[in-house]
Amino acid sequence: QLQLVESGGGLVQPGGSLRLSCAASEFTLDRYAIGWFRQAPGKEREGVSCISSSDDSTYSADSVKGRFTTSRDNAKNTVYLQMNSLKTEDTTVYYCAASPRITGCGPHIYEYDYWGQGAQVTVSS
Repeated sequence: QLQLVESGGGLVQPGGSLRLSCAASEFTLDRYAIGWFRQAPGKEREGVSCISSSDDSTYSADSVKGRFTTSRDNAKNTVYLQMNSLKTEDTTVYYCAASPRITGCGPHIYEYDYWGQGAQVTVSS
């Protein structure tokens, strides 16, 4: 079964940047659409960005558009979420997820079958 491992979370000041990584050891991620989600306490999990398996097209939610970007490094079997111009409201746990079923990508939880353990991102001065 595909296992996803996230890394790169941490504490950053408002306006700063972080890059989250989503890696897998036994399966090649280029066969999967990869989504990034976040979930604040007491709120529903929100899809923020994703990259397709077919043509590496990407999607970003309005709340992060122009600030967050998803990309792949197939040589490292890793997908990245580059987060720039971070705001305090971006503080929460971020999850990567994988889907072998969709050719594009989207922000819907039901499209994804495999989930990472989550990485905490804290934006604070």
